[in-house]
Amino acid sequence: MALGKEEAWRRFATEVGGEFVKGDRGLRRLFGGKPDRVLVQANQWPITLDTYEAGDQYTSTTYTRMMAPYVHNDGFRFALYRKTMLSGLGKFLGMQDIEVGYPDFDPDFMIKANDEFKVRELLADSRIRQLIQSQPSIHLQVKHGEGWFRRGLPQNVHQLYFEEASLITDAARLKSLCELFGETLNRLYQIGSASKEDPGVEP
Repeated sequence: MALGKEEAWRRFATEVGGEFVKGDRGLRRLFGGKPDRVLVQANQWPITLDTYEAGDQYTSTTYTRMMAPYVHNDGFRFALYRKTMLSGLGKFLGMQDIEVGYPDFDPDFMIKANDEFKVRELLADSRIRQLIQSQPSIHLQVKHGEGWFRRGLPQNVHQLYFEEASLITDAARLKSLCELFGETLNRLYQIGSASKEDPGVEP
């Protein structure tokens, strides 16, 4: 039997040495309260897992997201997602599609970045590519703002950000995502794009 969200997230938190924080769901709409979340340190990088809902008065979709703020050194940004039937249309309309030179990887993913050399350096790490490939769907990017960190996020802070339009309760998949975040942040540090300086933002 599949686990419910709270049980699954508590298990995930226990297995990765994180903390499950019960949200104040009843206060969210009126007072901007926070949802349930898991706070994790992966390779010393602070990571937050939570959900949010988007829609209108008739329909609503739950999104699962994982976020990790860090001080950036060079403004490097990228976005990566699995190719779909619509990806070719996006490319045709002028979306940048960078190939990183791995025949078992490039055919399955769309990659956009503001620095082609840097994104090739990032994805030269075979473990990062393996963790990305293990995800049934993925939308991973570096961006500024968004999520709870948007409140007062300093200009020198970016965040590694994952989002999926579903509620993820598979603890094994969440662990894999957490490892991907830790490895990606380490790699961003190695290639000079991330600093281990405290970003100074609260989850």
